Amino acid sequence: MTLFLKANSLKPFLQVILIVTLFLSVANASDFREIIKISLKKDEQKKFLVKYNASERLFKFRWTLYKNNGLVVFRSYDKHVAQNILYLNHKNQSFRVELKSRGADFYNVPYVLVKFKEFDYEKREAKFDLLLSDDKMQIILEELK
Repeated sequence: MTLFLKANSLKPFLQVILIVTLFLSVANASDFREIIKISLKKDEQKKFLVKYNASERLFKFRWTLYKNNGLVVFRSYDKHVAQNILYLNHKNQSFRVELKSRGADFYNVPYVLVKFKEFDYEKREAKFDLLLSDDKMQIILEELK
């Protein structure tokens, strides 16, 4: 009888341990397949070749001005040019570029997220994280020198 009581008293404890373990594993799971750290000086361009199916497209970006804690970034993907102003500690820390047309996978399109992380005043460099979201493993991202 005492063995039965001990086993029943351990059951809630084990359930709590299981729930905490599952929560931590989900919390640490990343939606991004690849994370690349990038450091760029003013007007230094970073280029990536995006490959999927039989297509190759060029993604490139650079920053040109850092003023009032805002970083002006020029970007181009597949000849579509855009400009963003990114801020630290603000909603506008990043920009997203969809890498494929929506087509049949309109709800789950692979994309790149470029996030402004830090500005080094001494080196005059901006630091970014480039995050690739690609659940179906369709994209090959190749850094060009």
